[in-house]
Amino acid sequence: MNPVNHILIIGSVWPEPNSSAAGSRMMQLIYLFIEKGWKVTFASAAADSEFMFDVRKIGVEKVSIELNNISFDTFISSINPSIVVFDRFMTEEQFGWRVAEICPDALRILDTEDLHCLRLARQKAFKENKVFSSDDLTSDVAKREIASILRCDISLIISNVEMELLQKQFKIDAALLCSLPFMLEPISDDTISNWPAFESRNNFITIGNFLHEPNWNAVQYLKEDIWPLIRKQLPEAELHVYGAYPSQKVQELHQPKQGFFIKGRAEDAATVVKQARVCLAPLRFGAGIKGKLVEAMLCGTPSVTTDIGAEAMHGNLEWSGIIANTAEDIASAAIELYNNKIEWLKAQKKGVKIINTIYSKAIVAEPFIKHVLQVQNTLKKHRLANFTGAMLMHHTLSSTKYMARWIEAKNKA
Repeated sequence: MNPVNHILIIGSVWPEPNSSAAGSRMMQLIYLFIEKGWKVTFASAAADSEFMFDVRKIGVEKVSIELNNISFDTFISSINPSIVVFDRFMTEEQFGWRVAEICPDALRILDTEDLHCLRLARQKAFKENKVFSSDDLTSDVAKREIASILRCDISLIISNVEMELLQKQFKIDAALLCSLPFMLEPISDDTISNWPAFESRNNFITIGNFLHEPNWNAVQYLKEDIWPLIRKQLPEAELHVYGAYPSQKVQELHQPKQGFFIKGRAEDAATVVKQARVCLAPLRFGAGIKGKLVEAMLCGTPSVTTDIGAEAMHGNLEWSGIIANTAEDIASAAIELYNNKIEWLKAQKKGVKIINTIYSKAIVAEPFIKHVLQVQNTLKKHRLANFTGAMLMHHTLSSTKYMARWIEAKNKA
């Protein structure tokens, strides 16, 4: 019989499933734990946000915690979780040593979301106008993130590309990694029959949180290089740009006369994506699974994206649209998909196959839970095999701990 676990999730932010893919991913994990009958507590040092999901509505205990404060020790000791999930490596850096010291028998899981070191290295290479190579993965962020992965018992990796990179480039033992893409309900025939038809859809859409640099860069790319080419061939078409937290710079791109509309945050992303005929996601750097492209497939909206955008998204299946990598090719692909109903319908069907094959919750959730329980039941042996992680935790307890204690004492002074 499976144990009734008490899960403590330490969030870098409160989950916003309607604002970011990371928020959606976090809610997928929470719902899965609840379905297993496990108790879930969600704690974060972040301030409440306007668009955060109130986890208390689904029976999750919500707790505000503080950085560099002994009150966390008292809190975690009182609830004594059997599993602790860290939301991104920065959270593990802050609280991992406290968890290890106060609750040494708790299974420690790192949810990486995507590999920050990969995304930032690609971003840096792009900014420097050079071809990305594995040599770029030697940054301080990489050292911090890899150290965090080694200190944890299991790290959740969202893409197979990142799984391979961690094992080949950083020599991470596969026993410390767990591949876990998005966990979604399959697209049914009833859902498909209720999608708006090709003829009733109009315009292009791009969507994504503007606090995420790859999204902002893609919108700039659209505005400066791609959209003028599309607009020249389709003078009546519009591009609707949606995304949470648009800055003043984003708002300044709003040019209705050019058919370029900054719409801001979508109250319901699915509603606006279903109304569009084609989704544009010309990402020039990034990592992980792109929520906007998953959303497009869930809404039956074919997309045009880049190799980076589609990376690790579709396995060996054909893409739900067209992959192109220059402004001219992206514009040409967008126009073709927008005008060609036959190709559009083919792309839509490919998206259904990708979702139902790669991201089906029924397929990926149970192996994940089984892996968690297996490691939990053999935790001592599992940790003995990870000497590097034990060594890193030892030094973290000997350095980070005392730095945190110093900051704590300073804050009291």
